[in-house]
Order: sequence, then C-alpha cells, then structure tokens
Amino acid sequence: MSKENKIQLFQEQAVRTHWDEEHEKWYFSVKDVVQILSKSKDVKQYIKKLRSRDQELNSNWGTICTPLPLVAGK
Repeated sequence: MSKENKIQLFQEQAVRTHWDEEHEKWYFSVKDVVQILSKSKDVKQYIKKLRSRDQELNSNWGTICTPLPLVAGK
C-alpha cells in the first residue's frame, strides 16, 4: 500500500485514508470513522438513518463527504 493510501489507526482501529498531493489534503473514510465512533454493526444503515433525521446534513452530504474510491485494507 502506498504512502498516499496508508491505513491510519484511530482508537486502535483502521481508517482508510488518501493524501491528495495536488491540493495537499488528507481524505478519510467517513464510513470507517462513523463505525469507530458509533460502534454500529451496520454503518451504512446508521449513516442513512442519520441523514434522514437531519435535512441539512442530507442536503450537503455530497459537499462535505466527497465520494472517492478507497482501497480496502486487509
């Protein structure tokens, strides 16, 4: 795994990341972070429910959570 897509640890759990050289920004997997913080068994459904309860979050989801392909860790 390259330096740019290195798995980071948070609370001893893996978080997928990506370093954008051009913009000098780190990107983190929202699913990984939500999984760690919520301890949800089904993080996809947890996020879906969260978005359904907060219209502002839902309307800005694509802006604040830019979809990027990330390599799955082992």
